Amino acid sequence: MKNENNNSKEFLFGKRNYTFMLIGLAVIALGFILMAGGGSDDPNVFNEELYSWRRIRLAPTLVIIGLGIEIYAILANPKK
Repeated sequence: MKNENNNSKEFLFGKRNYTFMLIGLAVIALGFILMAGGGSDDPNVFNEELYSWRRIRLAPTLVIIGLGIEIYAILANPKK
């Protein structure tokens, strides 16, 4: 019997998985960027911009979509 030490290091995920992970991270980051801001410098003044459609609907939806992309990237078969 030959004792071969096969020290070939192999990545856990394939290139396709890492591509989807980067896309998912970009979508999540975009969602958090769209959610930021809208505050007021003066605490006595209320800013209606806080409840804009972008911050209430679009940004959280993008974050959830990004998380879904991340889950897909993890569960996708790297051999295909």
